[in-house]
Amino acid sequence: MRSWSGRLGWLGLSLGAAAVCIVGANPSWTDDVQFKKVVLDTRFVSEGAAVGDVNKDGKLDIMAGNAWYEAPDWTPHEIAPVKEYDPKLAWSNSFNNWAADLNGDGWVDQIVIGRPGSAAVWRENPKGEAGPWKVHTIWRSACNESPLYVDLLGTGQKVLVMGYDTTRMAWLEPAEDPYAEWICHDVSELNGAGSGRYWHGLGAGDITGDGRNEIITKDGYYTPPADPCSELWTFVNADLGDDCAHMFVLDSDEGGVLSTSAHNRGVWWFRQTAAGFKKTTIDDQISVTHAAEMVRLGDSINLITGKRKWGHPPGVDPGSEEAHLVVRYEFQDGKWVRHIIDEDSGVGTQFEVSDVNGDDRLDIVTSNKNGVFLFVQTSD
Repeated sequence: MRSWSGRLGWLGLSLGAAAVCIVGANPSWTDDVQFKKVVLDTRFVSEGAAVGDVNKDGKLDIMAGNAWYEAPDWTPHEIAPVKEYDPKLAWSNSFNNWAADLNGDGWVDQIVIGRPGSAAVWRENPKGEAGPWKVHTIWRSACNESPLYVDLLGTGQKVLVMGYDTTRMAWLEPAEDPYAEWICHDVSELNGAGSGRYWHGLGAGDITGDGRNEIITKDGYYTPPADPCSELWTFVNADLGDDCAHMFVLDSDEGGVLSTSAHNRGVWWFRQTAAGFKKTTIDDQISVTHAAEMVRLGDSINLITGKRKWGHPPGVDPGSEEAHLVVRYEFQDGKWVRHIIDEDSGVGTQFEVSDVNGDDRLDIVTSNKNGVFLFVQTSD
């Protein structure tokens, strides 16, 4: 999820009260999902990535900041002049990327959010013409370090969910004029949870089981009113842990939320009980898991995450110089089992899981201070 709009009950899985979260390998469990690593770029150009058919040739391409990579050979092209950043000293101007046809011309465009607090913009696909893509403003300020682009209201239309001006949580939808700023719908009162510039942790999902998505923060969640377009949402206090990345709602006997630590160590399950949310640690070793995705691989739910390289300057975060893992936590036989996908790349602040090559298997696309990477799923 950025939003996990599907529920685990719908996926035919049960996370019952007897389930125990563990990490590690067991010889009786085989890793029947494998990935092949493809290096698209070794430059630091972005910490977010998106997938879309940029040139309308029927093949999905990859966008990362000011560059797009043309399938199937991943030839790089410029969206704007590509700046190579020093990973030890700088951050990119691209923390989040999404692909969508925003002006309805049949060509996929790029949504970009830079460093927290900067504007959210979209770049108009020039339809094969040379030169930088034209930039249009979505909104003046995008806060929270894990903004979402999701189908929040279950209408089939994705919207942006984020804080703005460091004061309010909101969701934003395109205006009738595709070149106008988007329509902003406030969710919170002033200084609401999740609205701050450097706030960590955001998700969307049906935490109450009423068929509607809530907006989730580490301090609690916002429940939608009858009219989510014109009324503030009701905030429910809940302790959902420390600073984290993307948050995902689970449907189970206990319910709950999965999250990963943004700048410390930990992957967690906050199970829903009568007394509140009970924290269970899935992994207490991996650190700086500053982006995550929840998907189904085969017959099981998987939480995919990894280590962000130098989210703060080298040596600041716990485990700063440890291996830059990409991992998946698979729910098997009532336990969470960690599978290492890669040990020398990691994730950024946002990544995408998508069927890039059209073989009906999900692949992983990441961009970070180590470069731009594609992990192609090679087996069921």
